[in-house]
Amino acid sequence: MSSPIVKSFAALRPKPEVAAQVASVPYDVVNRPEAKALVEGKPLSFLRVGRSEVTLDESVDPYAPEVYAKAKENLQSLIDGGHLVTEDKPALYLYRLTWKGRSQFGVVGAYSVQAYRDSRIKKHEKTRAAKEDDRTNHIVTTRAQTGPVFLVHRPTDEIAGLRKQLLDSGVAPLFDFTAEDSVEHTVWKIDNPETWEKALDAAGDFYIADGHHRAASAERTAIKLNASEADEASRFLAVAFPTDQVAILPYHRVLSELNGHSPEKVLEEAKSRFSATEMNLAGGQSVPAEPKRGTVLMYLGGKWYELNLPDQSGTPGVADRLDSAVLQREFLQPVLGIEDVRSDHRIDFVGGIRGIGELKQRVDDGRDVIAFAMAATELDDLLAVSDADEIMPPKSTWFEPKLRDGMFSHQIG
Repeated sequence: MSSPIVKSFAALRPKPEVAAQVASVPYDVVNRPEAKALVEGKPLSFLRVGRSEVTLDESVDPYAPEVYAKAKENLQSLIDGGHLVTEDKPALYLYRLTWKGRSQFGVVGAYSVQAYRDSRIKKHEKTRAAKEDDRTNHIVTTRAQTGPVFLVHRPTDEIAGLRKQLLDSGVAPLFDFTAEDSVEHTVWKIDNPETWEKALDAAGDFYIADGHHRAASAERTAIKLNASEADEASRFLAVAFPTDQVAILPYHRVLSELNGHSPEKVLEEAKSRFSATEMNLAGGQSVPAEPKRGTVLMYLGGKWYELNLPDQSGTPGVADRLDSAVLQREFLQPVLGIEDVRSDHRIDFVGGIRGIGELKQRVDDGRDVIAFAMAATELDDLLAVSDADEIMPPKSTWFEPKLRDGMFSHQIG
């Protein structure tokens, strides 16, 4: 009989009174200067563990062995200072994120590496060896998984019933604070984890929404430590949300050059390849509303254009029918010369949380020369791509709000 997809674990977590000070943005959403600024004057910030290079001299390579040793030292300092404590017995947690009046509830637990290998926890993204190396070294050195993977699963009545029962019980939350980005983080400890484990195990397949490198690194760690199914290293820290509560925001594109073309030539190409029309915005309106599926908005030369993508109903492959794939295949590669969006320095990406206005600003102030506003990828697309064992086009999904690092760490011995 296979092991359940999730088990309770003895979390290393902040004391409630310092949770807001410890919890930090995920290590991989900020660069080194941003992380350094965020920890300034915040001695308990978990970024000192997740991005420990910010507490070393700037000359130190962020992937040097001393960086991981420093992460272990900084983690131990939080423990020795009494700011982090280990639960007396294994538990699960209900984690609520509330942002802009919308809430989503996920279950924090130790999820199965074997289920990941067996594609019961499915992925949709290619991972990079260097980023896997980084987190694997971090986990092995600290002996802890310090940032959660963001999972989704199809909703079930049983899980919804358990959630309602817990919330209706009136039990006080373990954590409840609002972070600097106005996201409210509320956590309840689950007293009957076995019931929740069974309910989650019966929920079907799970899908990685965000955190592919964390999951891949957890698997590599399990291999490196020769972990058996009974070992904590055979599981990884994750939070699983039902798909009907999760929102995907758009992921836009901006380019710093036009591949040697004039703006007029690029516009000519857009008109020949798509049904491209200049947009007439209402009086005083400087940016349009977000586009609908099958439409991309292009900002070039101080004007907005609506590009209607060609019908993709006959295109084989779920991922190849997505707007981001179509734009890449039909325009970014043949016209603007972007062969690989992962590595080409001329293209950058703007998360939907910043809004379309950010695209206009970047072009108007000269940082970029052209922008493409995308419609949000639908969650059903992510599931369909994963079920088909395909890979999503890079930078196709932006999940918001983000989980915080440091609220839970999974110790692996």
